[in-house]
Amino acid sequence: MAARKAQAARVQEARVAGAVSRAPSPQAAPLRAALPHTSPSNLDRLIHDHVRLGIVSALAANESLSFTELKSALGVTDGNLSVHARKLEDAGYVACTKRFSGRTPRTDYKLTAAGRSAFEKYLDHMDAIIKATRRSST
Repeated sequence: MAARKAQAARVQEARVAGAVSRAPSPQAAPLRAALPHTSPSNLDRLIHDHVRLGIVSALAANESLSFTELKSALGVTDGNLSVHARKLEDAGYVACTKRFSGRTPRTDYKLTAAGRSAFEKYLDHMDAIIKATRRSST
């Protein structure tokens, strides 16, 4: 076991130093050829995270949702939702409004036009990957 860890550490050090490169898998070649524009680096990494994808998906299906509604729908903690929602807000994908309903604070989220456009682009990208994968596996 220690020998494996040492070997893995040497390989990682070599990769970092540029001495060893990761060879692309032969199975990925047909997909890359069919879809040169759909490499993973073209995915919107901001949306691709599963919690942020959940937030954007839920907001795309609803006019707006409260913090509590999103938290319940996604099954995440307050802190986790806050961090991910803030990243989407900073990118301009989500608009956040804070108000009081009586004496109770309420935070509502809404998908912006930029967020909707980015989400649609993300879905188109994933759809192209799915279609190409199904074609190459038949």
